[in-house]
Amino acid sequence: MIHFDGKVVLVTGGSRGIGASTARMFAEAGADVAITYTAREDAAREVVGEIERLGRRGLALRCDAADPASCSRIAEETEARLGRIDILVNNAGIWTYGESDRMSDEVWRRTIEVNLNGTFYMCRAVIPVMKRQGGGRIINISSTAGQRGEALHSHYAASKGGVISFTKSLASELASFNILVNSVAPGWVDTEMCDEVFGDAAYKEEVRLTIPLGRIPSPDDIAGPVLFLASDLARHITGEILNVNGGSVLCG
Repeated sequence: MIHFDGKVVLVTGGSRGIGASTARMFAEAGADVAITYTAREDAAREVVGEIERLGRRGLALRCDAADPASCSRIAEETEARLGRIDILVNNAGIWTYGESDRMSDEVWRRTIEVNLNGTFYMCRAVIPVMKRQGGGRIINISSTAGQRGEALHSHYAASKGGVISFTKSLASELASFNILVNSVAPGWVDTEMCDEVFGDAAYKEEVRLTIPLGRIPSPDDIAGPVLFLASDLARHITGEILNVNGGSVLCG
């Protein structure tokens, strides 16, 4: 029922974690997929290999999400090599520890630049393509932290709160162009980003116990809702923040 035959998807931060799972799922559903990566070219090539083994076209492009010129180049190259861009998934992001009174300007600035500015830069580059095509889908990966705040990660929470407000604003602005804009907001996810904190088995278990469904989700658990929002099943949904956290944070 969910299929993307003939569609082209651009997934930022697609070499690992949620981005890699999302790229694979789109390919399994029939889409050609371009992914961006920052440093892990080997991992990005591995994901592209999986996409191609599914009989789809894959493309790995190095990108600095905080650089507007880099984002513009990604959009141009994806359209030139794959022919179009039907779906954009803004997944690239960073998450670091930071006490607010001890946080350096650089840590704050880099988080906002990658997580919030990067989402804006990529949208700005892709929206004209979607307008020319007569429509599209944009799914921004935000976080429950952007809705409720997160102690010792205020910079991350602020950046994701900005993504949520940006998503809602774009949804209203672009609806008349048949461009639907939504967000998936995960809670804890068992990805490389959390490897350091989850290296403490006791803490990981403590986190698990805060989740009513009783487990920490895998990247695939987040990728599935992304595909739903990009599909025709969600053709009357825009401006929505879809929480995927096992019931641990109940906010609309």
